[in-house]
Amino acid sequence: IIGATVMPHNLYLHSALVQTRKINRTTEGIQQAIKYNRIDSTIALNIAFLVNAAILILAATVFFKTGNAHVGEIKEAHQLLAPLLGNTLAPSLFAIALIAAGQSSTITGTLAGQIVMEGYLQLRINPLVRRLVTRLIAILPAVLVIFIYGEEKIDALIVLSQVILSVQLGFAIIPLIHFVSDKKTMGAFAIKPLVQVAAWAIAALLISLNAAMIYNNDVVTPVFLGQSIWPKIAVLIGICLFVGLLLYIIIHPLIIKKKQEAIIAMHPAQLVLKSVVLPTYNHIAIALDFSDSDEKLLHAGLGQGNAQTIFYLIHVVESAAAVLLQGDSDDYETRKDKERLDSYVMQLQQQGYNVKGYLGYKYRAAEIIRLVKTLQVDMLVAGAHRHTGIKDIIYGETVNSVRHEINVPIFIVNV
Repeated sequence: IIGATVMPHNLYLHSALVQTRKINRTTEGIQQAIKYNRIDSTIALNIAFLVNAAILILAATVFFKTGNAHVGEIKEAHQLLAPLLGNTLAPSLFAIALIAAGQSSTITGTLAGQIVMEGYLQLRINPLVRRLVTRLIAILPAVLVIFIYGEEKIDALIVLSQVILSVQLGFAIIPLIHFVSDKKTMGAFAIKPLVQVAAWAIAALLISLNAAMIYNNDVVTPVFLGQSIWPKIAVLIGICLFVGLLLYIIIHPLIIKKKQEAIIAMHPAQLVLKSVVLPTYNHIAIALDFSDSDEKLLHAGLGQGNAQTIFYLIHVVESAAAVLLQGDSDDYETRKDKERLDSYVMQLQQQGYNVKGYLGYKYRAAEIIRLVKTLQVDMLVAGAHRHTGIKDIIYGETVNSVRHEINVPIFIVNV
């Protein structure tokens, strides 16, 4: 029940909910954002707890008290609800509740996966492909179990998934406690000593409960009672790795106290732009992808203008927060993209060019088309990475989508 209620990936998602929205970044503004997010998380987690508690109460009342304690599978529960309760509506409500729970879990899992992929892994691919990949990976264990063992093992898989989620909680909570306790990182928002003590007590209780659960359910004992030596070695190695990783995440942050700069790099290091010669056009838009090809794109675009030309540097943010919030997005990627765009604008203005910067949000091709039409530019300069086949699907294919929707010349630069 703990694993089903406080799922590890939701710790990242709830954190991202307050981090990625544009808020007033004063002490009062941040405190207000944390306050409302705390209320939101408390309500959501308590509702989840009540739902899980209601399932237990239903099972205890309907099956145990009626002498049907042998019922242990969802399909049996569904078939027996109507005769035991004397209500034909009960099985339908049970099914609707299961569908709602599945959808809620899938949505939160997908959103949390996007946050982790964009932040920790820095994996930036076409959003459609990203969602397909994460959902296929998530559904693969269930498909394999059904294929190998048949339908009768589904309930065991459901229980196992909750056990795994519960076991993973310690590995998500302990780094979180270290992080929010660090005054160098959190400043005035670091948690107080009393909260730290409570947090460590909860983490210790969770880890102890998980260890007791594994021991009491004889998860590893049957392996050691067997005759074969290799399963014993494998289990011993797994236990050592598990305990070693747990000790590492507990002790390492206490030993290494040196403040480190953030290592998340959404894009390569900023470029110092060189002066170039201008020729034509009065309003030129240059679509940047913030890669190593930026300098080549800017030189080519600036070379098409003259002394009177206004250059519009445009870039589209495609993070999960930007897709949802658009102009109200304030996640890490949006802020870093804005900083880089402002840096380019400032550097070129210092060199004497009339330059303006515009961020778009959500879908790359659609936003480029919208900005070109809104700004009424005379020319669009865009890069072509010459991807083919699967790379176009993974990274998204922009130039062809754009050129069919705008009437101005497009200067395509092979980068």
